Amino acid sequence: MAYKFKNIFDTNKEQNEAEDYSNKFNSISKKTNMILNVLFGILAALCIVPFLFVLIISLTSESSLQANGYRFWPEEWSLEAYKYIFESGSNIIRAYGVTIVVTITGTILGLIIMTTYAYALSRKNFAYRKFFTKLIFIPMLFSGGMVSSYLVVTRFLGLKNNILALILPICVSSFHIIILRTFFKTTVPDAIIESAKIDGASEFLLFLRIVLPISLPAIATIALFIAVGQWNSWFDAMLYIDKNSLIPLQYLLIKLETSIEFLVNNSQSIGLNATEAVSKMPKETVKMAIVVITTLPIIFAYPFFQKYFVSGLTVGAVKE
Repeated sequence: MAYKFKNIFDTNKEQNEAEDYSNKFNSISKKTNMILNVLFGILAALCIVPFLFVLIISLTSESSLQANGYRFWPEEWSLEAYKYIFESGSNIIRAYGVTIVVTITGTILGLIIMTTYAYALSRKNFAYRKFFTKLIFIPMLFSGGMVSSYLVVTRFLGLKNNILALILPICVSSFHIIILRTFFKTTVPDAIIESAKIDGASEFLLFLRIVLPISLPAIATIALFIAVGQWNSWFDAMLYIDKNSLIPLQYLLIKLETSIEFLVNNSQSIGLNATEAVSKMPKETVKMAIVVITTLPIIFAYPFFQKYFVSGLTVGAVKE
């Protein structure tokens, strides 16, 4: 009996020594940790500084900007750029609403389509997975071009001056589907799927209750990609939308910037009144204000997705 206890004690001692050696090998010193924290803090600041600089320029008066150039601390602060943009009033608010609806709807619809498609491709018992994998690869290699896309959206689908024309064209991405398929195949354990099948779970229940919680990091990443793409999209609006009530924010701001450039370049040929108006117009600061207005909502969206990155990493595991 004493011999058995001695063996158990020796085994536990060896395991503890191995764990201590492993922890010592993988750990870093306090000095190195402090240096790395300072280094990453500097890198984070370098990422934030350009946006802060753009924000400061947008709050600079046009006369101060022309006299002193770009500065981190301008001589004269002003909100003229934002006043000029928001003078359109209801147009800006309506454009914001259109963009928010398009972004939210497009992100949700895109996730539903791409996650279900990718999950089907990741299942080995799906009979036609090779065919549909090749089918989704084709758009990554070849494109029908802008003319064919325009004819499909306007003539075949009849979505001219329809908000769906802003959502559907960028709702599905072959690249995102391949990423999700690879994640499902490599991360979702077969043991969990087989256990759920033995317990009587259907494919739909298995997908909702097991696969999606485990795959939250990948889904949150793809959702962020889709949301940023939908938020920044303006070219589809230029092609398919003629109604002012359906113009998204980015396209409205681009039209505003184009109008300012037209007035600046043609003020002398238009007349004296136009020249005086252009001289008082915030030309450079408006461009920076446009960047701030279009970027801020996406910046606020990042922490929301980051929460799901962290929580998704700790959901689900195979206990062996």
